[in-house]
Amino acid sequence: MGLATVASISLTSCNKIPEELPNILWIVSEDNSAYFTGCYGNDFATTPNIDKLAGEGFLYTHAYCTNAVCSPSRNTIITGVYSASNGNEQMRSNYPISDEVHTYAEYLRQAGYYCTNNSKTDYNTPSIDPNEIWDESSNKAHYKNRPEGKPFFAVFNSMTSHESSIFRQIPTAELRHNPEDVPLPPYHPETPEMRHDWAQYYDMIEDMDTWVGDLLQELDSLGFADNTIVFYYGDNGGVLARSKRFIYETGTQIPLVIRIPEKYKYLYPAKKPGDKVDRIVNFVDLAPTLLSIAGVPIPDYMQGKAFLGKEKTADPEYTFMSRQRMDERYDHVRAVRDKQYRYIRNNMPFRITMQHVAFLFNAPSAQSWEDAFKAGKNNEVQSRFFLTKPVEELYDTENDYWEINNLADDPAYADVLERMRNALDQWEKDYFDAGLVPETDYENFMGNASMYDYMRSPACPFNKLLEASRLATLGSAQDISQYIEYLKDENSAIRYWGVTGLLIHNDNAQDAIPALMESANDQSAAVATLSAETLYNLGEKEAAIKTYIRLLQDTVNYSMTDRNYALNSIDAINDASPEIISVVQKMYNEKSASVRGFARYSVYDISMSDYLLRKWGILE
Repeated sequence: MGLATVASISLTSCNKIPEELPNILWIVSEDNSAYFTGCYGNDFATTPNIDKLAGEGFLYTHAYCTNAVCSPSRNTIITGVYSASNGNEQMRSNYPISDEVHTYAEYLRQAGYYCTNNSKTDYNTPSIDPNEIWDESSNKAHYKNRPEGKPFFAVFNSMTSHESSIFRQIPTAELRHNPEDVPLPPYHPETPEMRHDWAQYYDMIEDMDTWVGDLLQELDSLGFADNTIVFYYGDNGGVLARSKRFIYETGTQIPLVIRIPEKYKYLYPAKKPGDKVDRIVNFVDLAPTLLSIAGVPIPDYMQGKAFLGKEKTADPEYTFMSRQRMDERYDHVRAVRDKQYRYIRNNMPFRITMQHVAFLFNAPSAQSWEDAFKAGKNNEVQSRFFLTKPVEELYDTENDYWEINNLADDPAYADVLERMRNALDQWEKDYFDAGLVPETDYENFMGNASMYDYMRSPACPFNKLLEASRLATLGSAQDISQYIEYLKDENSAIRYWGVTGLLIHNDNAQDAIPALMESANDQSAAVATLSAETLYNLGEKEAAIKTYIRLLQDTVNYSMTDRNYALNSIDAINDASPEIISVVQKMYNEKSASVRGFARYSVYDISMSDYLLRKWGILE
C-alpha cells in the first residue's frame, strides 16, 4: 500500500482542491465513554477543557464507535470500512485487508497535507505500515515539523484514561474524587473496590482533560487556532466492566466535539458554536468526512457517510456496532442503534456476558463484582452479567440509559423489534459481514486474499449464510431438521450455523445426535467444538471429551485459534475430568515457559489454559 497506488485510484479524477485547506487536529483519548465528561451531563466529572471546547464548538449527542474496543475500532477509523466488513473485528487480529482498501492518511498526503500521528496505531492488521502511511508516526511526531506552508493533519493520542489506569489502586487518601460520592450504575454492586475504581477513573479523566487543555493551548500559542478544525473524541467507551468490550451504550457512545473556526463556518453542522448536533455519527464516517473537508473524492469502497464538507450526506436513521473475539474469549454480537432504541443480537447466547478476559480482570472492581456474584451478594440486575444471554435485547435508551430493562419480549415493542431486526439484517447484507464465518475458518476461506475479498467472491454462498445465521439464532425447535441439514453442507460456515442452532436449542436436539457424532470430527474447529458441546449437553459426554482432546492434541491440523476455541467451550461446560485436565496441563507446560510478560495476553490458548488451571485449583 503506497501513495502512488492511492494517487492512481483517487486523485487522477480529483475535483479542484480548495486553495486554502484547513488544518485538522485530532485529539483522541482512550477508553472513556461520553458519560465521563461534564459537557455530556455528568456533574461528577471534572473536564473543564473538554467542556470549554464544547462551548466553542459542536457536541455530537449520538456519536458511536464501531466496536467497543480500540483495535477493531481503529481499523474502521483508518480505512472508512467497518472492521466486520474488513474481517478485522477480533481483538486482536492479524488478518490482511483487501488491496482495494486504503487509509485516509494516504489520501490526505496525496492532497497536500502533512500527516502526523502521535503515536498509537493499533490498526488490527499487518497490511497497514504506519511508517508508510504517515509523514511521521512516533511519540515525537508533531505538526510543527511540517514544511512551511503545508496544511497539516495531526493526531495526538492519550493513554492517561486507558483501562490499565485502574489496575493498580491509588491510595484512597490521594484520590481527588471521593469513592463514597460516586454515582454507581444499577448493575454494579456496592463493593469498596468498585467505588474506588470508579473514583480513580474520574481522576484519570481529569488528568486526561488537562492534557487536552495543554494541546489546545499549544495550538493557540503557535497561532494556528484560527485556521485549524479540532476534533476531540474517545476511541471507544469504557472503562468499568460492562462498558469497554460490550456493545451497550456505555461501551459504544463516545464523546465527539468539533470546533470549527469562523473562517470555515460554511462547515458548521448547526447554527452556531455551542450548539448540540443530534445527527448519528459512527467511526466509519470519520474517514469520508476528512476527505470531504479536504475536497478529496471519497472512494466508493468507503462505507461511512460524510457528516461535514462538500460531500455531506443526509442524516442516517441507524448506526451499527459489532463484537467478536475479545482477546482469548469468543463471542459474536451485533447491534443497531437509532436515536432512541438499541437492538442487540447475541449469536452465541450460550456464552455468559462476563466471560473471564484476563486483561479485564486486572481491575479490582471486576474481580470484586465476580466475587460478589459467587458469594450470592448480587441482586438480579447485578447477576445477569454472569449468566447466559437472551438471543435478542432491546432497550429504550432515552428512558433507560443503563440498559437494564430488556423490551425484546414486550408485545408493546413488537414493531420496534421487527424494524430493528430488519435494519441489522440489511446492514449485514449491504456490507458483507465477515462475522458470518467463524474465525477458525478464516484462513481456509481467504487464501492469499482477505475476508473482505472472500465475502464478495462467487465462492462465498453469502445469501445462504445470511439465511442460516438468522435461522440459527432466531429460529425455534421446529427448525431442528433444517439445522441438521445445514450440517451436511460443503461450506464449513454453513455447517457452523447448523450446529449453532442445535446448541441454542439443544434441549430439543436429541434427534441430531447421530449427525453431531459425525460433525464432531469436522475439520473446522468451530464446527467440531460446538458439536462436542452440544453432545455434552445431550448426555454424550464421552464423545464430547474425545473431541476436545483431539482438538487440543492435534497441532498439525489445528492452530492456536482452534485450540483456544475448544478451551472456551471446555470452560462453558465446566468439565474438570482427569482426561481434560491432563491434556490442558500438558499443553500449558510445553508452551508457557516461552511466553512471558504482556505477550501472555495475546497467546490465547495459553491465556485460556492458565485461567482453567487456576479455576480447577491446579495453579495458584
